[in-house]
Order: sequence, then structure tokens, then C-alpha cells
Amino acid sequence: MHGRRMNNQGTAKDFTGSLKKVFTFNKKLIPYIIIALVLSSLASVLAIMGPDKLKEITNLITEGLRSSIDLEAVKKVGIILIIFYTLSFIFNYIQGFIMAVVTNRFSKSMRNEIALKINKLPLSYFDKATVGDVLSRVTNDVDTISMTLNQSLGTLVSAITMFFGSLIMMFYTNVILAFTAVVSTIFGFALMIVIMKRSQKYFNAVQTGLGNINGHIEETFSGHNIVKVYNAREEMNNKFDQINEKLFRDGLKSQFYSGLMHPIMGFIGNFGYVLVCIIGSILTMKGIISFGVIVAFMIYIRLFTQPLTQFAQGLTNLQATAAASERVFEFLETEEMKKEKDFVKLKKENVKGNLTFEDVSFGYNKDKLIIKNFSAKVKSGQKIAIVGPTGAGKTTIVNLLMKFYDIDSGDIKIDNISTKKITRKNVHDLFTMVLQDTWVFNGSIKENIIYNQGNISDEKVQKVCKIVGLDHFIKTLPQGYDTLLSDTESLSAGQKQLLTIARSMINDTPFLIFDEATSNVDTRTEEIVSAAMDKLTKGKTSFIIAHRLSTIKNADLILVIKDGNIIEQGNHNELLKKNGFYAELYNSQFQTS
Repeated sequence: MHGRRMNNQGTAKDFTGSLKKVFTFNKKLIPYIIIALVLSSLASVLAIMGPDKLKEITNLITEGLRSSIDLEAVKKVGIILIIFYTLSFIFNYIQGFIMAVVTNRFSKSMRNEIALKINKLPLSYFDKATVGDVLSRVTNDVDTISMTLNQSLGTLVSAITMFFGSLIMMFYTNVILAFTAVVSTIFGFALMIVIMKRSQKYFNAVQTGLGNINGHIEETFSGHNIVKVYNAREEMNNKFDQINEKLFRDGLKSQFYSGLMHPIMGFIGNFGYVLVCIIGSILTMKGIISFGVIVAFMIYIRLFTQPLTQFAQGLTNLQATAAASERVFEFLETEEMKKEKDFVKLKKENVKGNLTFEDVSFGYNKDKLIIKNFSAKVKSGQKIAIVGPTGAGKTTIVNLLMKFYDIDSGDIKIDNISTKKITRKNVHDLFTMVLQDTWVFNGSIKENIIYNQGNISDEKVQKVCKIVGLDHFIKTLPQGYDTLLSDTESLSAGQKQLLTIARSMINDTPFLIFDEATSNVDTRTEEIVSAAMDKLTKGKTSFIIAHRLSTIKNADLILVIKDGNIIEQGNHNELLKKNGFYAELYNSQFQTS
């Protein structure tokens, strides 16, 4: 699989813009966030008021040592202090609970949006993006946003309130000591800004690296058998090691810079303690301040420097949030398929099954056409075979029929109604596809057969399975039609193909598409599958893409495609008589050595 890793530069395009999108993503949650932030601010204000009361207690005790301590006054101040700290704890607890609920609801709504977005994206998007990278955006990036918002938003508001509140209280208490504390923290601010600027690119690189490594793992394990057959384990391991090593280096650097915040701010805080003690002692000896002021300032220094550490850590987390949200919103803002309104609604029971291609041209890249002026008329009930060399455009025609891609020019009509006027969902309701790669999910055989079809009786399921020759095998299983398909109860390639044909019969659509439906089975199984396909195609317009030309001898019309154009058409005998390109293909498959 060739995939495109998005945003591999590892640099944030718009830090502020990304965070703004996060906070405005679910506006219903904003009032709760505001309540949580107000409670966080109130908790910080109450905590800031505590040192002022401790100063009063210290002064009362200091003065009491000279005569007698006024225990009643100490008791009153102590009760007020307990009330302040208790309310601060309660507000912080409620704030934490609200933010936990908000962030989990945020994650839920964001994942829902991503799930809805996936169904709105054109297939061309997944031609360029790896499945692993998309999964990483749904899991890792959304989890990163949720966790950091929960941990950082309240902390940041609390830190800002604590910082400015303690700054005001310090200047209110004593200007000289306040300037001493502020000067000692200037160095911390400067270092914090430098560290943040250097660390942002590594946080972005980590999120991108997670997407890359998920993409590689998904590709490797989905093709695990091929990796083993070609002895490519060493090569794939080396590639994994390269991606993992880069992720390790980026993660190490981001965590290193993040880890610098605490020791730096701890050092700044301790340095502030020393300065306050020295200058405070001098001022106390001169009678300018009381001993209680020094005690209060020792706490203010902690309240002043601790927010800086929290602020730095919060901003570090927001950097990770910005990096993750940039990837998520890049996905959510990807151009969607055009919206379809006021379109014709075709009921499959009323569709006759006529289909027309009128000068259809298409290219996956606009500058390189694969289908060029393709025209063909298909009558109701006809079996149409599409053959040609690899890369001729056979599967592309099917993709256009199903409206997986929009044609560049020309038109495709169903019963003389342009598919441009029919919704994609409606078109999909009219077609059933049986592909080369069979698909079954972890569920019972019955659930696999009636997939996405309601009100299907057990009798109808069994009748369909008898028609395709699957009923006898199913009844030999331990739980019959209720047998769960899993690693312990697996089906052969032919049985899986017959199961998908039974699923197609249940769906009962006017159009059928078989894309290399027998290419993965042996000759004997091919005969069984072909017989089941013949029963399925009765009375329906069907398209068969096949490399094995023996499977399409009885087709009503064979379209021979080469370089995106029909170069020959007719039934099997007519094309052999022409002795042209089809005859050459057919004879090459049956010539003896």
C-alpha cells in the first residue's frame, strides 16, 4: 500500500488557531468549562488568602511570647483559615469532576464526527492516506486532546489566578520583598519561553510519528503472509526500527524539554526563598516588617513559583494538544464528496436494468486519463463481460458505475436517467458486488449472509444457501447457521465466495458486478462458484470482470478494453471469428506447450 504521511514536517502551522478550533468544536460544553474555570479561580483565590491569615497567627504568637498568647484570637483566625482551605479543596474537586465529564464528552463527540466524516470522504482520499494514519487520528490524537485538556485547562486557569493573586498580595504585604521575589523569577520566565519555542516542533513530530508507525504496523500485519513468503521480515523490521527510532528521538527531546520545567522552576523557587530570608531578616531587625511577614512571604514565594511550573507544564501539554488537534482538524476539514440534494429516487423493484455509457472519460489524476470516451449500451437482463489486460481500466469502469468516483466528462445512465441525478446511496442500493477479495466479519454465518438487510426469515436464508450449494456444508457445522465465523471456525476461499454470493442473492438488486470473483479459487471450486453465479444472474443485468476467459463464454456481450477504450465487442463466438485481440487473449490461455 502506498500511503501519504500528512504533516510530516513536524511543525505547527497555527498553534493558536488549532487551540481555538478545539475550544469551539462543541459549543454546548463551553458553559460547563466556564463554570469549572470559575471554580478553579475561586479555589486559587481562597488559597492565596491563606498566607495573609498565617501572617496574623504568626504575629499573634510572636507578640504573645513576650506576654501571653491570645488563644481566642488565634482560634478565630485558624477557623477562618480552615474554612478557606476546605472551600478551596471543594471547589477544586468539583472543577476536576466537571472537566473529567466535559473532556470525555468532548472525545465522544469528536470520535462521532470523525466516524461521520469517514463516510463523507471520497475514495480518492484513502488512495493517498494510510489506514494506520487515519486510525491514529481517531485514537491517539483524540486521546491526547482529551487528556491534556483535562489535565491542563483547569491547571492553567488556576496557575494564572494564583500567579497574579500572589503577586498582588505580595505587593500589598511588602513592596521590597515583592520586588525581591519577582526579580528572582525573571530568569525562570526567560528560560521557560526559550524551552517552549524549542520543544513545540518535537511535540508535533511525536504525533506525526505515531501516525506513521500505526500506518506501518497496519500495512505489515494486513500483508503478513506476503511478508513471510518474500522473507521481507528483516526489511520491514528495519523500516519499523527507523520510524520507531525517529519517534524515540522526538519523544525523548519533547520529554526532555518538558522535564526541564520542574527543576528550573524549583531552583528559582529555592533561590527566592534564600533572598526573601536574607532581606526579610534585615528588614525585621530594622523593625520595618514583622516576623509574620517573612512567614507569609515564604508561602507566597511557593504560590508564586508553583504556578510558573504549572503554567509551563500546562503550556507543554497544550503544545501536544495543538499538534494532535492540527492532525484531527486537518482530517475533519478534508474536502468531502459533493452534497446531493433534490435527486431522483429509483426504487430497485421498479428499475428495468438498462444501462448506458455515453463518452465517459475519467482519470484518478486529472492530467492522466484512464478511461477515454467510453461508450456502451447494456440491455436489461444481459450478462456483460469486461476483459482486457491489466491496467486497461476494467475495475475503474466498475468504480464509476458505483459512483465511487465522479466521472470527468460524459454520462452514465440507468433506465435513461443520469447517475449524476441519482444519489450515491441510491446507486449503491441498485448494485450488488462480488469481489475477488471476500469479506466476512466476526459474527454468525446467518448474520454474514443477511448483512444490513432487515426482516429476512431463516427459511429464505436456507433457500438461498441451497441454491448456491452452501446449505449442506453449513449443516455439518456445530451450530449450523448460528456458527460464529472466527479464527477457530474458518472457511475456505471457495466457501467464503459462495457465502458472498448468497449475501448478494438476499440483497436482490437489479444490477450485479462480479470483479474477478473466481480468481482466488481452484478449477473445481471455480465451476461450483460459476454455477452459483449463473443462478444469481438470472433476470438481472450483470457485469463480469474476469481474466479467466473460460468463465465468460456464455456472456451476452463481451467488451474488450485496452487503454481505456473498447477495441472489440460481441459474444464469444463472434470475437473468436474476428481473430483479433480477444482471440489472441483467449488462445494464449489455452495453448499447449
